[in-house]
Amino acid sequence: MTAGVLTETVAIPPRASIVRRMPAHEDDGALMLRYAQGDLSAFTRLYERHKGALYRYLLRQTRQHAVTDDLFQEVWSRVIASRERYEPRAKFSTFLFSIAHNCFIDHCRRAGTAPTARAETLDDETCEALVDAAHRGPERLAESAQLAARLRAALERLPDEQREVFVLHEETGLNLEEIGELTGVGMETAKSRLRYALAKLRQSLADVRDAATIVEVTRAEARSVK
Repeated sequence: MTAGVLTETVAIPPRASIVRRMPAHEDDGALMLRYAQGDLSAFTRLYERHKGALYRYLLRQTRQHAVTDDLFQEVWSRVIASRERYEPRAKFSTFLFSIAHNCFIDHCRRAGTAPTARAETLDDETCEALVDAAHRGPERLAESAQLAARLRAALERLPDEQREVFVLHEETGLNLEEIGELTGVGMETAKSRLRYALAKLRQSLADVRDAATIVEVTRAEARSVK
């Protein structure tokens, strides 16, 4: 989906046709404020910056392209509808993915499905070590299509609450405190879910040398979606 397609299916008020010259690195909050003032090019910039991560997040949650397409459209529709109420008190990405999270929850309610599952009990020391390993920095990048397919399957087996935190952490640049706020839990809960997710991925890919590789494969595989 492109910004052109989006504006065909979501009504943009006539006053949103203003186009202004913008600094190349203008931050998201400033762009959203410009859009609220009627600058359509600011919205286009935001859309181009965030469409890939948003689509991948929704696809990881729904695991269905048709549903993802509908939710993707719904999220941007809500962003457009809320433009005049937007206040840059938090990152635009927090604002955007909060809407995405709520859209997914609403979808689950409409479909009559539960969006979460309980985590298994794992040794805390082991989980801490996995998280630390994942953030020491990549030593190597596995580009194997087979490994990427295994990772996709492992991600799909994660409880929804763990997969969501993992994908948000890898896709959005939000920290754990922001992810906790976005998903309606505390930072420690978000951190715990990330630990469990990493631990389970490590168990699913037991022959992979370290957790850093898992994270790198996730990023490489993500680039193949949208």
